[in-house]
Amino acid sequence: MAPPARREAGSEALTRAFPRGVIRGVNSVHEVNAPIELFREWFRDAEAGEVNDPNAMSIATTDADGLPDVRIVLLKGFDAEGFVFYTNSRSQKGRELAGNMRAAGALHWKSLRRQVRFRGPVEHVTDAEADAYFASRARDSRIGAWASLQSQPLADRAELEAAVARESARFGDGEVPRPPHWLGYRVRPVYVEFWTEKPFRLHDRLIFTREKPEGEWDRKRFYP
Repeated sequence: MAPPARREAGSEALTRAFPRGVIRGVNSVHEVNAPIELFREWFRDAEAGEVNDPNAMSIATTDADGLPDVRIVLLKGFDAEGFVFYTNSRSQKGRELAGNMRAAGALHWKSLRRQVRFRGPVEHVTDAEADAYFASRARDSRIGAWASLQSQPLADRAELEAAVARESARFGDGEVPRPPHWLGYRVRPVYVEFWTEKPFRLHDRLIFTREKPEGEWDRKRFYP
């Protein structure tokens, strides 16, 4: 008997079949005049329906040569001013942001078949904001922020664990303050895109743009 035909792992193998039917638009977008309104609604849906880390987002930066870099971080706050995350300013992304305070981000909620993209200039959150969030973290996470030389070479796991033990002993039962190099960053978007997956690649795309972070939003739909 001849062996079954081999199926290549190409684009056809990765294509998902959709049932035929009416393609509906994104609900309520016609009444939305600012992206934060829709983002707040979508984020509530993600918190209710996404299995793991609904606040996981990619953040893209560029190095001194213009080479892009991207990684997953956690969204720790959002409002009309922008999207906030925290990191070690001596890390790769921290150094890249120091050289170019612009970034792009994306949140993809696979179970909801939705995605939000944004980009814009970046600013530091206030020390009071950073202190308040740092104080809310688990004690071991705060100690880890002191122990980790983020993005620097590490000989082995034992070296990291020894650094954690040293910092833990240094602070004892006392307070663990925020390291001066542990900062909050706010991306102030000038572009926000809401994407909803639809059958046969006829996706919904709603785009908000403005000239500067203090400007008025313009809203358009784009072809998928």
